[in-house]
Amino acid sequence: MTTGGEAAALAARAATSTIPIAFIIGGDPVKLGLAASYSRPGANATGITILTTTLEPKRLELLRELVPQASTIGAFLDPNFPPYDDQLRDLREAARTLNLQVHELRVSTDGEIDLAFKTIAEQRIGAIIVTAGPFFDTRREKLVTLAAHYAVPTIYHFREFTAAGGLMSYGIDSRVTYRQIGVYAGAILKGERPEDLPVLQPTKFELVINLKTAKALGIKVPLTLQVAADEVIE
Repeated sequence: MTTGGEAAALAARAATSTIPIAFIIGGDPVKLGLAASYSRPGANATGITILTTTLEPKRLELLRELVPQASTIGAFLDPNFPPYDDQLRDLREAARTLNLQVHELRVSTDGEIDLAFKTIAEQRIGAIIVTAGPFFDTRREKLVTLAAHYAVPTIYHFREFTAAGGLMSYGIDSRVTYRQIGVYAGAILKGERPEDLPVLQPTKFELVINLKTAKALGIKVPLTLQVAADEVIE
């Protein structure tokens, strides 16, 4: 069973064509070569795609609703993440639709995180979208701390960021996902073949808003967003 996104799943797939693999990824397993199709993966790997890399346009839309005065949004993207090109394309298309400027910041090290936040401050960019990716997951505390230090509204892809003090997140419930992949691992251990188990996709995404952080940033969260939120942290 692989966690940690595309890199881990691809490494496991490259290492063996016989040992069963149950993966959790954020993008398209067919495009990545992990499965022949969603309904019948056809090889030794199956699992769950949480689709988180496809949600950047929705996150951008939510950020604009929360901070309408921000005409330029800083986007943190990891160029080493396999779905990077798709994320970049989706963000650019969404920005054009929303009439926003997106300042693209390529971030894949701790030093680049520090530099990105300094750039945000120097150029007075109004808000940040941290795109989905395993690297950013491992730097959650650092990202949330710097966003608070520079007082910049930021949206993330997992609830865990918002629970740690981030402003807002939109994505899957990771607890449900890991429970599901555990069920798949159990089924394989009982004799099910990965090629016969369809790749699962989430049916629900959650919007989480931290009102305490919003207050610290001097942001009044619109009632429409509060009502739409699955969880409001106070």
